[in-house]
Amino acid sequence: MATITECRGALDRLSDNLARADGDVRGAAAFDRTLSCHITDLDTTFTGRLADGRIEVADTVPGPPRAKAQIRLAMSGDDLVAMVGGELKFAKAWASGRVRLEAGFRDLIRLRSLL
Repeated sequence: MATITECRGALDRLSDNLARADGDVRGAAAFDRTLSCHITDLDTTFTGRLADGRIEVADTVPGPPRAKAQIRLAMSGDDLVAMVGGELKFAKAWASGRVRLEAGFRDLIRLRSLL
């Protein structure tokens, strides 16, 4: 099972990947939204923002998200680490229910090129 430190590291790597992206991916990530990522097996939530093509983690809190972020993810720590490491495709994880993504319709349309 992935640790909180490994999950935070995966989010930092994802942020770095988004910052280095170009084209459609960079454009899709270049908006300002609140973000939460609930790690279900650790019952821990990372909160912050997706802004200027980077994920800025502001806090780590126990349990589910306390406030409703504009973009909400939920998954196991192992799945987060595997997705960022390229071992698990988001579409497959989402289709099988291993990853949950909730956002407004317009945000989902913009995020589709990231996923």
